[in-house]
Amino acid sequence: MKKVCLRCYISGRVQGVGFRYATADKALALNVSGYVRNLPDRRVEALICGDEQAVTALQRWLRQGPPFAQVGDIHCETLPYQDYHDFRIE
Repeated sequence: MKKVCLRCYISGRVQGVGFRYATADKALALNVSGYVRNLPDRRVEALICGDEQAVTALQRWLRQGPPFAQVGDIHCETLPYQDYHDFRIE
């Protein structure tokens, strides 16, 4: 199975709606590593690493997010694979 990393920037109503915690729950369920954090410009940044299929599944989920979020846009870039060992909320 191919291992990949994506860094995604999610904008819209994504802070104050449980986005980071829901992302962490989904990441753990998919067995991917990395982190998710709020940015000062009101976007959320997620770095997700793992098996390509799992990373793609989480990327698809980020386009919608948790129930109270309203994702306006998402931009992802591929990075060299790194093993973060767990998924953190920063």
